[in-house]
Amino acid sequence: MSDVAASPAEGELESVSLVELAVSRLTREILSGRSDPGERLVEEQLTRRLGISRAPLREALRLLAQRGLVEHVPRRGVRVATLSDRDVRELYELRDVLERFAVRSAIPVQRGSDLAGLRAALDQMREATRAVDRLAVAESHRAFHVALVALAGNRQLSSVYDSILVKLQLYMAINLRREAEVAQPHDGVHRHERLFEAVAAGDPELVLAVLSEHGARSYLG
Repeated sequence: MSDVAASPAEGELESVSLVELAVSRLTREILSGRSDPGERLVEEQLTRRLGISRAPLREALRLLAQRGLVEHVPRRGVRVATLSDRDVRELYELRDVLERFAVRSAIPVQRGSDLAGLRAALDQMREATRAVDRLAVAESHRAFHVALVALAGNRQLSSVYDSILVKLQLYMAINLRREAEVAQPHDGVHRHERLFEAVAAGDPELVLAVLSEHGARSYLG
């Protein structure tokens, strides 16, 4: 009896595992530049390449749509998410406004321990850069800025900021990829080290000056 009861659970776990695998693989492909905005994702090709059936693939695509990485187009299927040039510009402008508000609210920090999130993101960034792991580099850049905004201690601010980063994550990754083609590998690390030093110095005007030269979308055109 126990063996029979265990079978559905094992099958369910296997299905969940396949969904997670597909989400992980497709996320890495999209954010590392293997797929571009607007590129069509063909189910038949994906099931063959990933070695899974349609059911877990469709669930994976649903989760990716929630994360803002893909979008379902009526009668045309699924494609990598796109934003207009105006959308990208406006989202970056809003991101800048929120970061500046957070800086003015949080700097100087009250305790040195408050900088732990920034330090951890920097360590992750250095390691990912050494390993030439583009996805991990993009994630560490995002984590650093999330930690910066979190210094303000405003949960609603952090929530709104996170929602903007979800929409921008593909374009942030494209910016980093294009930067990697023309800049030195550790340039991104050095930029964030300068930003960290400004935060640690406790001077909000210095932090804002460094942010203004940060080049968050320099390579998007």
